[in-house]
Amino acid sequence: MAAKWIEALTGSLEQKKQYKQAKARLDALPQPYAATADAFHRYFLYFGGISEGDTLVQMIADFADLWERAALDGTPIDALIGDDPVEFAENFASAYSGKQWIDKERARLVQAVDEATGKAKES
Repeated sequence: MAAKWIEALTGSLEQKKQYKQAKARLDALPQPYAATADAFHRYFLYFGGISEGDTLVQMIADFADLWERAALDGTPIDALIGDDPVEFAENFASAYSGKQWIDKERARLVQAVDEATGKAKES
């Protein structure tokens, strides 16, 4: 009973566990993979704006898979990410474009403009 109440306030405990496991996998990578993956992880949290826990967990787990494979194979970081780290990060994150926190504000903006200009739908 208490676990359901806590999850109602904080979100899925299982998702938090999975997220922490994926993050630990990134942290366990050899250098320079760990430092680079950590920089991308930080960027994802700011850029992605993903509001669905399962989508974020899947993205970080897949990202950990990618970097573990690269480290295992000895793939140079430049060969993995290309010339533009920002482009790589944004392309990677765009594949996980579930609901984002900004979606609600976009809808509010459209509605406010429609109401202000008299284009609001009558209900």
